[in-house]
Amino acid sequence: MNHRKIKSTARESFGDIAPTFVRYSEEVLFGDVWRREQLSLRERSLLTISALVAGGLSEQLSYHLRLAKENGLNEEELIEALTHLAFYAGWPRAASAIQVAKEVFEENT
Repeated sequence: MNHRKIKSTARESFGDIAPTFVRYSEEVLFGDVWRREQLSLRERSLLTISALVAGGLSEQLSYHLRLAKENGLNEEELIEALTHLAFYAGWPRAASAIQVAKEVFEENT
């Protein structure tokens, strides 16, 4: 199992007040859970984005869209996934997610 240190926004956001939360994020979530071999990083990104959209949790979505691109998903695939989710997670949630995706994708232009 690869236990390399993962840079996280949690450290920047919460490191001063919640160091244990940061440690769990870096070592357990992104160190152990995300590194399990049964699913690829690409698959884990797609599942995570789907769960965030289904739950209406757009606060973490921009981070995970960027990570998904690093993990091999392209913008067309991500938009297709968000469009597909509209029928299962709800139109407003998908529309909000597509707005976040638009903002993330425009960062690179």
